[in-house]
Amino acid sequence: MKTPPIGILGSGTVAKVLAKGFLKYGYPVMLGTRQPEKLAAWSAETGIPVGTFDETARYGEVLVLAVKGTVATAVLDMAGLPNLAGKVVIDPTNPIAEAPPVNGVLQFFTGSNESLMERLQARVPEAHFVKAFNSVGNALMVNPNFPEGRPTMFICGNDAEAKATVTGILNAFGHDVEDMGGVEGARAIEPLCILWCIPGFLRGEWGNAFRFMKP
Repeated sequence: MKTPPIGILGSGTVAKVLAKGFLKYGYPVMLGTRQPEKLAAWSAETGIPVGTFDETARYGEVLVLAVKGTVATAVLDMAGLPNLAGKVVIDPTNPIAEAPPVNGVLQFFTGSNESLMERLQARVPEAHFVKAFNSVGNALMVNPNFPEGRPTMFICGNDAEAKATVTGILNAFGHDVEDMGGVEGARAIEPLCILWCIPGFLRGEWGNAFRFMKP
């Protein structure tokens, strides 16, 4: 299987987990952040190079936007929109508002008839966004292990070839994949984050994942 270079835009826990996952499966990977020097020790420990958002966007043939939803658009701008043209952009972002959960239910800054991914795709129409990794915790993003079998990762996006690329990555990482169609499918996939978090906020149960059952 071809292993194109991966550029991960972000430096939080999700970004680091996915970076190590890509490295494990033989992908060249670079992590991008505002201040690369702050990750010098982590880079030396993992062997994963760290650069600016612009450098990382130019490096990766496949990009991962692993940042908070509130800063997603700004990070794309810092990465340089021309650097994203024609590339697959895996989008784990969720439009979580800067407000506390209500009885365990997160608040979103998007409405029910829109999604953050649609906003991002409109911002960079030349890129091929694919929703993935947004509805499970970082501990279960790479090699999840459940007695019932592989969990389901829901994806969507407008480009069939881009979704095929992401499906290959997800399968390697241990997920079954269900394609929910075009970018509008993110209107249903993003709120799965709300549902996934409720048991965590209410009962401290963060080890769950979704599985799609079919006849």
